[in-house]
Order: sequence, then structure tokens, then C-alpha cells
Amino acid sequence: MSADERREAILEAATRAFARGGYHGTSTDAVAKEAGVSQPYVVRMFGTKLELFLAVFERAVGGIRDAFAAVVDDPGFDPTTEDGRERMAMAYTELLQDHAFLQVMMHGFSAGGIDEIAAAARSCMGEVFATIRRTGWTDEEVRDFIAYGMLLNVMVSMRALEHLEPDDPLAPLTACAFGADLEMLQSPA
Repeated sequence: MSADERREAILEAATRAFARGGYHGTSTDAVAKEAGVSQPYVVRMFGTKLELFLAVFERAVGGIRDAFAAVVDDPGFDPTTEDGRERMAMAYTELLQDHAFLQVMMHGFSAGGIDEIAAAARSCMGEVFATIRRTGWTDEEVRDFIAYGMLLNVMVSMRALEHLEPDDPLAPLTACAFGADLEMLQSPA
């Protein structure tokens, strides 16, 4: 394995580990066990647990930015049409199938008490906002688009998709929020 491949494997393992335990509940030892390497190797490659978490978090949120940028940069994209809006929404919906990525992102946003994580979260969210803004949508339209995405994040994070029993009071909101994408997101990725 090349150094880049080993780094990628550790980032993937760290994503799974941090998704389960968050920043505070995950040690570099847990990441090492998940990756099948030694804890000193993880530390040697990434430095501190904070630096490793930031790499995982920035990679996750960078994936969102990149997914939106791919749509916005497509010469056939027209943000003024319903099809254009649906393409932007689908770019995000496809990312929601990766629950580990989503959980890491949510853990990062909720760890704002740690200055470095809060700064990374602000920076990453600013990059996502700036990317979506390139559509030409108003700031209010971009805000609403992001807010809707955050609603979907929260619902996936709390596993609302797994609890759509008719007597569950959240089921109608879940069905309404995910609409036609509900079935796709309920299928294992």
C-alpha cells in the first residue's frame, strides 16, 4: 500500500469510529483498531486526535462542497429551472446515503465548544454557502436550501427513516421531508 492509500484507509476508519463516538468519545486507539494499525502509527501520520478529527470533518464537509460544485460547474446546469434545483437537491440526497459521513458532520457541528472544530465548521459551512451561492440564487434561497438540508441531516442522524410506523408522530414529517427520495434512502447503500 502506498502512503496515500494508507492515509485514505485510516481516514475511512476514522470516519467510521468518529461517526459512532464523536470527537470526545473516540480515541486514537479506537481509530487504530478500526483501521487495523497501531495507535502510534495513527499519531505519527496525523499528530493529535484533534488533527485527525479535523481531517475527517473537513473531508466530509468538503464532499458536500464538491458535490454542489460539480452540479454548478456543469455547463448544462440551469439554476433557474426546477430541474436545476432538483439536481442540486439530488447531489445532496445521494450523500445522505453515507451515514458515517453524516454523523461525523453532525458531531463536528455539535463540538463547537472546541475552538478549532468550531472554526473548521464555520469555514466549511461558509465554503458550502459560497458554492451554492454561485447558482445565482438569493441569499435567502441559499439559506432555505441549506436549512432544508440540515433538517434532512437531523432526521437521518436520529434514524427517523428507520421508524416510519403509522403511530410515530414524526413519520408524517419524515415522509414529507424526504418525499420521493424516502425509498432510496431506506435501501442499504
